[in-house]
Amino acid sequence: MRGLNKVMIIGHLGRDPEIRYTPSGKAVTSFAVETRRDWMTPDGQRHEEIEWFNVIAWGSLAEICKQHLSRGQQVYIEGRLQTRGWEDSEGKRHYRTEIVANEMIVLGERRPHHEHTPAPEAADEAPLAF
Repeated sequence: MRGLNKVMIIGHLGRDPEIRYTPSGKAVTSFAVETRRDWMTPDGQRHEEIEWFNVIAWGSLAEICKQHLSRGQQVYIEGRLQTRGWEDSEGKRHYRTEIVANEMIVLGERRPHHEHTPAPEAADEAPLAF
């Protein structure tokens, strides 16, 4: 039986994407996406939960993310969860769970955002899908 590992998020970039290349020349881009969830408790108190997701994209999608995304931009990301482990120079084990993107759609305005501002309710242009 096969398993399923799929995640979809919509949020805002916390920083500009960073691109690097493997020794074989393959592009890899990393960035963080913030999501927010609001709810009301039974006694009427409003709560907000913020979650940060580390995202990586490979190959042509990495290049596209670097070209079209910037801090504050609203984005839809679809991919799979992956947990990597490594040992630091002191022998301590570390783990990092990240989303490996296989699809990205630019939401909201298609211009760089340098402040965290909510995307407008209706964008002038259709979303960019990759």
